[in-house]
Amino acid sequence: METRYTTLDSPVGPLLLTAGPTGALSSLSVPGQKNGRTVQEGWRHDPAHFRGAEEQLAAYFAGELKEFQLELSSPGSEFRERVWAAVDTVPYGATTTYGEIAARIGAPRAAVRAVGGAIGANPLLILRPCHRVIGAGGSLTGYAGGLERKTSLLTLEGVL
Repeated sequence: METRYTTLDSPVGPLLLTAGPTGALSSLSVPGQKNGRTVQEGWRHDPAHFRGAEEQLAAYFAGELKEFQLELSSPGSEFRERVWAAVDTVPYGATTTYGEIAARIGAPRAAVRAVGGAIGANPLLILRPCHRVIGAGGSLTGYAGGLERKTSLLTLEGVL
C-alpha cells in the first residue's frame, strides 16, 4: 500500500500530510502530536499531489477559507466515524462541547469520555475541526496537537 507525503510550513508549525493509494488525504499531523504520524521508510515524497491541499490550507491560514473541499479518507471504528462526522459539521468560527457531540450522535451522556477519545484520535487535524470542540465550561481542553495550537486556530477563526 503506497503512502505519499509532503510537508508544509504553516503558522502553527510544520504540517505532515499523507495520502493513501486512492489519493485521498489520510492524515495531517504536527510535530509532537499525540498519535501523530512521522515519515516512514518506503513512503514517496510527492509535493505535487498535495497542491490543492496546500492552496486551501494557505487560504485558511490567511483567513480567506472557511470550509475545506478536499477528499479525505481516515477510516476508523463505526463510533469514531460517527463522532468525526459530527465534528465535521461544526462551522468555522463556532465551538461545541464534547457533550454536545455525544448528543448529536445519540450517545448517552456517559459516553463523553469515549467521544473525547475519538476526537483525540482524529488523524486529520485542522481539516477535521476537532480544535472547535471545547470543555463544557468553555475550557480549551484536550487537543492532540497541543493547546497552544488549539488557541492559535480558534484565534484565527475569531472565537478567542
